[in-house]
Amino acid sequence: MVTPISSISLTFFINAFLLLCYLNKGYAVGEDEITKGYLHIIKVKSLLPSTACNQTFKVSNSLSLEVVHRSGPCIQVLNQEKAANAPSNREILLRDRHRVDSIHARLSSHGVFQEKQATLPVQSGASIGSGDYVVTVGLGTPKKEFTLVFDTGSDLTWTQCEPCAKTCYKQKEPRLDPTKSSSYKNISCSSAFCKLLDTEGGESCSSPTCLYQVQYEDGSYSIGFFATETLTLTSSNVFKNFLFGCGQQNSGLFRGAAGLLGLGRTKLSLPSQTAQKYKKLFSYCLPASSSSKGYLSFGGQVSKTVKFTPLSEDFKSTPFYGLDITELSVGGNKLSIDASIFSTSGTVIDSGTVITRLPSTAYSALSSAFKKLMTDYPSTDGYSIFDTCYDFSKNETIKIPKVGVSFKGGVEMDIDVSGILYPVKGLKKVCLAFAGNGDDVKAAIFGNTQQKTYQVVYDDAKGRVGFAPSGCN
Repeated sequence: MVTPISSISLTFFINAFLLLCYLNKGYAVGEDEITKGYLHIIKVKSLLPSTACNQTFKVSNSLSLEVVHRSGPCIQVLNQEKAANAPSNREILLRDRHRVDSIHARLSSHGVFQEKQATLPVQSGASIGSGDYVVTVGLGTPKKEFTLVFDTGSDLTWTQCEPCAKTCYKQKEPRLDPTKSSSYKNISCSSAFCKLLDTEGGESCSSPTCLYQVQYEDGSYSIGFFATETLTLTSSNVFKNFLFGCGQQNSGLFRGAAGLLGLGRTKLSLPSQTAQKYKKLFSYCLPASSSSKGYLSFGGQVSKTVKFTPLSEDFKSTPFYGLDITELSVGGNKLSIDASIFSTSGTVIDSGTVITRLPSTAYSALSSAFKKLMTDYPSTDGYSIFDTCYDFSKNETIKIPKVGVSFKGGVEMDIDVSGILYPVKGLKKVCLAFAGNGDDVKAAIFGNTQQKTYQVVYDDAKGRVGFAPSGCN
């Protein structure tokens, strides 16, 4: 009796045969071969980050800021902290879990889905956890430069301020000293601006000066004065009276960053405060590796290569950018997932979440399809949030199936090879870089690992988010 071959396996074997033909003809496995067919061929050592910064990338226009990973070699942090305090993968994934819990708690408070809420104070302008990527901006007059984590899931921009002798963490630059800036001004409690802060979970006016408080699921926090200051993005992009938080008490795992740059959707966020000039339009590209650089841009012209999907109406009342996933594919084959799975949970795109979270049913289908095409490699036990892991320590090159995500409006996104696998213990344990939500109710989160190398365009004024491949070039 002949056992039928499934279509997904047949597609895989055909593409494997074609790639073997390339090799037998003497062709090197290079950039051209990596993108052919429905699988990637990669050298396993490319999965591991380099210890040296790739300095070839340069920001090409006056509307862009250079983006680096805050744990990579391209950021010049305090020497004593660089090696000693570099987070382990377990710490990174635990922090990521805290962030995901925070997002779900905030969405629950807005009625996007209903379940028992996590114990997290919900405040407008409150950040939800420290992200991975940083930019350098100027604050004050005269201008002083500060390295800030940029975050699409947070609204209020804040930085550590003097005096802050006992309750501040170490950062790359000297802290902002309001007494040495001629443009700094505190917001009074009677100001309409103070009312932009949601006081649920904490008072914003215990003194004549308006106070802010942001808290994180991992126990980090920032408390201080709500104020205005001159913000300098580039020499030709300067904004007076920018609303921000001047932190007097700060604690957390920010690792050298001076604070946070809020790119969310409320009136306190940078896109909203600069809307007259940039029309709530910004974009970024996150590099393939923590040893490379990307960019964060504001305003400007949108490339014709960008394909847009509409912002989801389900998240209109929240601070988040909501999307609608319609399909997933593995090895060129669309997975059989009922459309109601994604429409029930909805999806938010987030620059600070590391690993994409999917509804349990969708993740199970993705993981199963991936495993069927990875039988040539020994599997290992799981790690933290991951359950699909492999040992590549005895391989020089590997073949992995492509993974695709489709969004409403016919936008199809092939995840870059750097966003499919995540090494957690060198090459001895490399895992599929997706995780399940634990149920089909919580919102899916499209994380930064899966956004790597794409230009991601946020056009809130027109209600859309766009993607273009090879965005960091």
